[in-house]
Amino acid sequence: MRRTLFIILLVAGTSWITAVTAWYSAHMNYGSIVALMAVESSFIPFPSEVVIPPAAYVAENPDSAVCVTDNYIVNVALIVLFGTIGALIGAIINYLLSMWLGRAIIYAFVDSKAGHLLMLSREKLEKAETYFNDHGKVSTFVGRLIPGIRQLISIPAGLSKMPFGQFLLYTFLGAGIWNTVLAVLGYVAHGQADLINEYSHELSVAILVLLGAVIIFYAVRWLVNRVKNNKA
Repeated sequence: MRRTLFIILLVAGTSWITAVTAWYSAHMNYGSIVALMAVESSFIPFPSEVVIPPAAYVAENPDSAVCVTDNYIVNVALIVLFGTIGALIGAIINYLLSMWLGRAIIYAFVDSKAGHLLMLSREKLEKAETYFNDHGKVSTFVGRLIPGIRQLISIPAGLSKMPFGQFLLYTFLGAGIWNTVLAVLGYVAHGQADLINEYSHELSVAILVLLGAVIIFYAVRWLVNRVKNNKA
């Protein structure tokens, strides 16, 4: 019974994404980018890989057949900016709902049929909450780069009543980096969703490794400077 329900939900979810993607291809503009990225960043499952990369490719190749639209998208920087604004809107929705409703109601919703229809699960939410608890407030920044965590990391931030200003800053920075990567990937992969989906996970890992290397570099430099100052 559970397997049958899962298959039905999977097919329904795929059909819904396909329909929205087709609509987006015919109505690609900065407003639709904000709207779909807000959906992607909320508790509604929708992949950012089908929003930012095609738009970036169209911006760099306005004569391409990827999109038929009267609303021309010509600036990749604006695509990243509006996509990040949309992601921030969706994250704020999650944050506020979680803060106001509380942990018990949020988990009850996740366990409900409505939650399952939205492809939510207790396991996914617990994973996001564990990550937040283990890494603290900065997880709202790093978590935006991790598949499976990205869309839900704002929920534990709201449950813990993380300071709103810090939440906005970390979320905006994390979403901005991820959208920049998607824009570059969209141009390189010629807006092809299959290739983008295939390599987006590897890119997430590469970004995290790079961030880790940068953090280690500055930490080592800070320690070296501190030792030198103590000796002086």
